[in-house]
Amino acid sequence: MKTNSSQNLFVYVLFLVICLIGIFFGRSISQEHSFLRVWEFSNLLLMMAGVPFLFLQQRAGLPDFLSDNVTRKNRIVYPVLLGIVFGILDVLVIKVLLHPEPYTELPPFLQPFPYSVFLYFSGAFEIEVFYRLIPMTIILLVGNWWKQGKYFQWFFWIAAVLTALREPLEQLPAGSAWLIAYSFLTGFLMNFLQAIWYRKAGFIASLSLRLGHYLIWHILLGIYVELIELH
Repeated sequence: MKTNSSQNLFVYVLFLVICLIGIFFGRSISQEHSFLRVWEFSNLLLMMAGVPFLFLQQRAGLPDFLSDNVTRKNRIVYPVLLGIVFGILDVLVIKVLLHPEPYTELPPFLQPFPYSVFLYFSGAFEIEVFYRLIPMTIILLVGNWWKQGKYFQWFFWIAAVLTALREPLEQLPAGSAWLIAYSFLTGFLMNFLQAIWYRKAGFIASLSLRLGHYLIWHILLGIYVELIELH
């Protein structure tokens, strides 16, 4: 019977294999698409930074990736549905309201299908490792240690807010005040919910929420643009 930590490692390696397939896939079609975004092998090496934290989830008060105490609905279904809501919002605001005219080429945030599945899975995985897995595990480890966990809840909410701020601050768009406000508020809320789901159901739940968003915003919108607007 596998230990929880070895299950974490198994899942992590499986995710890395998907990223590796994406690298080879991208390189094989790079001559056909001048705008293609392709991961480098150095990206995979960088992801090794997350490995030590796979063995510290329980110590940090977080569920292991495949914890028996977490249902599949909480681990995958509900987070994906939440992410889909954010994806639909982005499509309605940014595509339907701000850019209703057809694209003449794929914009930078879209990539050709089915390669887009691998690229955006890899991107979501990378973000969750460096925005959630590493920082939240560190902060909550300290929270469990400090005064024997007396202020653990405070440490969690601080971690949730800090990790929720990073992405929207890094990706503030140029444009009107309302667009900047929309981008910041929805970005913060999605990341904040990811922190909550991470504590509730583990790393896969947080990743699933982001993948639900990417499914709509990056993958399905990309298919629509490729098949409808570019033809």
